[in-house]
Amino acid sequence: MNMKLASYYYRNQPSCGVVTEQGIMDIPSHPDNTHKWTSALQILQQGPQAMAQLKMFDPRKGTILDPDTVVLTSPITQPGKLLALACNYPQHLAEYAKPADITDTPRHTTTPWPFLMPGSALLAPNATIPWPSYSSQLDYEVELAVVIGKPCKDISAQQAADFIFGYTIANDISARSVTYKAGRANRPRDEFYDWLAGKWADGFLPLGPWVVSADEIGDPRNLGIELKVNGQLRQQSNTGRMTYNVYEIVAFLSHIMTLSPGDIICTGTPHGVGHATGHYLQAGDTIECAIEKIGTLTNTLGPKPQAFYEPLNTGAF
Repeated sequence: MNMKLASYYYRNQPSCGVVTEQGIMDIPSHPDNTHKWTSALQILQQGPQAMAQLKMFDPRKGTILDPDTVVLTSPITQPGKLLALACNYPQHLAEYAKPADITDTPRHTTTPWPFLMPGSALLAPNATIPWPSYSSQLDYEVELAVVIGKPCKDISAQQAADFIFGYTIANDISARSVTYKAGRANRPRDEFYDWLAGKWADGFLPLGPWVVSADEIGDPRNLGIELKVNGQLRQQSNTGRMTYNVYEIVAFLSHIMTLSPGDIICTGTPHGVGHATGHYLQAGDTIECAIEKIGTLTNTLGPKPQAFYEPLNTGAF
């Protein structure tokens, strides 16, 4: 069933709706909403039957909102899990990682690099990305994000499509340096944990502008993907260039943990990140992430902090 699900504030109240050519069909106020759905996550948690019922809603009976009158939020506002993959495009791995990380046949000799992110990293479309107090070098990463539609555990890549509701766009903002290392002794694992902490800041995962159902997307392994900063093209690729495709990623993660409806999986970014060239984001930059058949996710970077966090130099411990 073709569908675009959006979440938003309308008249200062959280809501969700179906994006149509006429506008957004508001779900909570629709007379056919006998289940009293108020969020996209509620609908996904009730499974395919709920989606089938939603498809039967008559737009003529409901309230159609002008998109300009709503404030979009992340399509899934409180996902149970936020997951992401590091270096899932070979060209990005080559521009970022150490030579020892690169093999000639990664699909046959390696496995994905997943990591978790906190829910506080989510940010709405069009919102300002906060500049955290622990990094002076911020980067961008456009990614295709998967939204799980049914509980799944220990599935195969061939089964994965049946458990995916749809797809959205993510911008995995990354802190490429950490100021709290000032005065710190070097330890073997510091580099990894600094990199991981660089993914966790508030608002570091803009998501949206909506979730597009899987049947409307078709093959997620052949979608154009790009990112612009202030109108300048920085990243351009195709999801077909992933090392591990969408279905393989879902299957792999399902063997590590149970995936639940509304869980979000970011599938990695292509080459062209600022870290490779030294062209990091600057305060006030506008970042546009676009993926074929989904749309464009736009955000702006906020002001740079006047002071940074250096706990060993300032006696914060």
